Amino acid sequence: MRFADGPTTDVDVVVHAPSDRVWALVTDIDLPAQFSEEFQGATWIDGGPAVGARFTGRNQHSMIGTWETTCVVTRWEPERAFEWAVGSAEAPGASWRFELEPVDDGVRLRQWCRLGPGPSGLTPALERMPDKEERIIDRRLGEHRANMQRTVDGIKQLAERSS
Repeated sequence: MRFADGPTTDVDVVVHAPSDRVWALVTDIDLPAQFSEEFQGATWIDGGPAVGARFTGRNQHSMIGTWETTCVVTRWEPERAFEWAVGSAEAPGASWRFELEPVDDGVRLRQWCRLGPGPSGLTPALERMPDKEERIIDRRLGEHRANMQRTVDGIKQLAERSS
């Protein structure tokens, strides 16, 4: 697995709640901070969600430190998909997406992430240790996957509690 290939990871969960309730939680850009060990919160720059709108995300990682990123919404389909690019939309350091899919007894909530193709916080480590690229990427995807699972599980709990 190489950074240039745009490695991805995803998680999903079935939420037994109406899609509008799940959507409201998914599109609260600050909410994942309640569940993630890395994501610390976000604030809209341009006033709110729409394709092209921007927000600032705050993160913390024991190996990297703390940092902020500017993200741009690249897909906004109410009650279906919310996607954003970290950095530039043309060459993001990463892309993230929530997708909602109706199922018989609720909504399948999926969170997806792709690394690259633009530079990111991972770039310095990859440049210092090119021989360990696959291991670095695998570890980073594992960290993302764990935080993503905590996030979708947390959204599920909140949505079902409100049912």
